[in-house]
Amino acid sequence: MAGFFTGGALATQTGSFALIALALMAAEFLFHKVNHVESHDAAESAASLVIAAGNKIIGALTASLVAVPVFLVSQHRLFDIPMQGVAVWVALFLAVEFCYFLHHLAMHKVRWLWATHAVHHSATRLNLSAAVRLGWGGPLTGGIVFYLPLVALGFPPLAVFGMLGAGLVYQFFLHLARPPHLGPLEWVLNTPRHHAVHHASNPSVIDRNFGGVLIVFDRLFGTFAEAPQDEPLSFGIAGAATSRNPLAIVFREWIAMLRDAGRTPGLYGKLRVLFGPPG
Repeated sequence: MAGFFTGGALATQTGSFALIALALMAAEFLFHKVNHVESHDAAESAASLVIAAGNKIIGALTASLVAVPVFLVSQHRLFDIPMQGVAVWVALFLAVEFCYFLHHLAMHKVRWLWATHAVHHSATRLNLSAAVRLGWGGPLTGGIVFYLPLVALGFPPLAVFGMLGAGLVYQFFLHLARPPHLGPLEWVLNTPRHHAVHHASNPSVIDRNFGGVLIVFDRLFGTFAEAPQDEPLSFGIAGAATSRNPLAIVFREWIAMLRDAGRTPGLYGKLRVLFGPPG
C-alpha cells in the first residue's frame, strides 16, 4: 500500500506495515477457519499475495520515474505552503481525499485506468488479502496526475503523498471479511460496510462508494449506496471469468483493451476504446 515515493524512512515504514499486514491477514484467516466461516479461498489469497509482491517490486523500480513529474511541477509551484498548524493539515487531508475520490471515480470510468484497477476488483472473496491485490505500475499510467494540482498549489510533495499513503493504509482495514457496523461514524467515514458495497458486482450498487477515508464526497455527489437489503453482495468483476493465475489476473484487462483498440478502425475509434468507459 505504498505511496509514490520509496527510500529512507518511507521504505522502512512500508516494510514494517507489510509485515503487520501479513500478520493481520493470517489472523483473520485463522480466526474464520476456527469458527468455520467461509471467508477465504486459499488459492485466490495466494494469488493476491503474489500480485502484491509484484506491485511492490515494480513500485520500487519505477519510483524515480514517477518522481520526475512531481519534481518538475514542484519547481513551478504557485506558493510555498508551510505545513504548520492543525488547519493546514486538515486542509491537506480534505484536498487529498477529494483528489483520491476523483482518481478512484476515474479508475472506474476510464478504461485505461480501469485496466490496472480491475486487478483489485477481481477478487471473489472480500477479506484482508484482497486489500493487497493491486495492479502493477498504476502511477506510471497517469494516476499521479490527480495529485499534481496540490503540488502545483504549493503543498510539499512529501506531505501530499505521505497523506495519500496514510489513507491507503487506512483502506487496508476496509477489506475485512466480516465488516462491523460503526454506528454514527458510518455517516462520515468510509467504513468496511461501505467498501464492501464498492467491491460488489450486484447491478443495483455497482460503481458506488469511491471515497478513501471519508464517504462525504460520495454523499455530496450522489455516488453513495447502502448494501441492498434483499440480496447478498457478490464480488468479482461482473461477466469476467475467475482466474487463480497471477499473471492472467494482472494482464487480462490490458490484453483485452489493447486487442479491442487494435481491432477498432480509425484513430478516434482507438482512443475511444482506450479512454472511454470500460465495456
